[in-house]
Amino acid sequence: MKVNNINILFFLFLMMAVGTTSAQQDPNYTFYRFNMNLINPAFAGAMDKTNIGLNVRSQWASIEGAPETQSLIFGTPVGKNVGVGLSVINDKTFVENQTSVSLDFSYKLKLNEGNDLYFGIKGGFASYDVNTDGLMTYGIQQDMSLMDIDGRFNPNVGAGLYLKNEKYFLSLSVPKILTPDRLEQSDGLARLGVEKVHLYLTGGYDFLLSENVIFKPTALLRYVSASPISLDLTTLVEFHERFGLGAAYRLDESVSGLFLFRTDWFDIGYAYEIAVENPIRGSDKGTHEVMMQITF
Repeated sequence: MKVNNINILFFLFLMMAVGTTSAQQDPNYTFYRFNMNLINPAFAGAMDKTNIGLNVRSQWASIEGAPETQSLIFGTPVGKNVGVGLSVINDKTFVENQTSVSLDFSYKLKLNEGNDLYFGIKGGFASYDVNTDGLMTYGIQQDMSLMDIDGRFNPNVGAGLYLKNEKYFLSLSVPKILTPDRLEQSDGLARLGVEKVHLYLTGGYDFLLSENVIFKPTALLRYVSASPISLDLTTLVEFHERFGLGAAYRLDESVSGLFLFRTDWFDIGYAYEIAVENPIRGSDKGTHEVMMQITF
């Protein structure tokens, strides 16, 4: 019997996509430095300006059902020390679709002349849907506990700290503390699991190489319980505070190239990512991410 190559690709992707739900469950971002609201509520108001941002990420382009994430962020200072924000994330991975809406609140504590420390809390909810018929189509067995998982609304809360200096920043956050039910896969069986807590430690430093050239390395350490630690290393060289070129490496996962264009009120960036180890190599057209931000 002749086996359709497309079906094989879909099956390999399904096992990979569903399998990762037992480890890291939140989406990755190459432009995490510009989307800090998504992982740290303390960042709301930290820009000292109102900012509205949009991030679109399409993973493993050309593969039907591959992960897609659209994110909208808003942050603004209110008064001298208070900031508020909003983040909306729509994340779809084959049979799963989750949309979350969160409100952020931050308070600034001035440590000294050069350093400000922001405390943040996040609260919101997420709608979670699973197309269990999609599992049956590709021969993945499912536990009966999945029958009632579709269409849930799950509340959640988060917290974070953000240290800001003119030359560097340091961020520590847990964007979602509660652990609602969700799909989990192991040994070819899809069953009811729980959302895992994600801890993010992020930092960066700006090196002035010349009057018009700034070197901006950043790092993001992501810890998920019962999973290997994930590390993102990103370098960006910015020219005349207008153009930026850089590269990123996610440990044992992917490499990326990124481009950034900036004005006094508008930023736009594009990143192209290639997986280091990819069972669907040849059909995968890479991962694309676009970031846009308005400040005023």
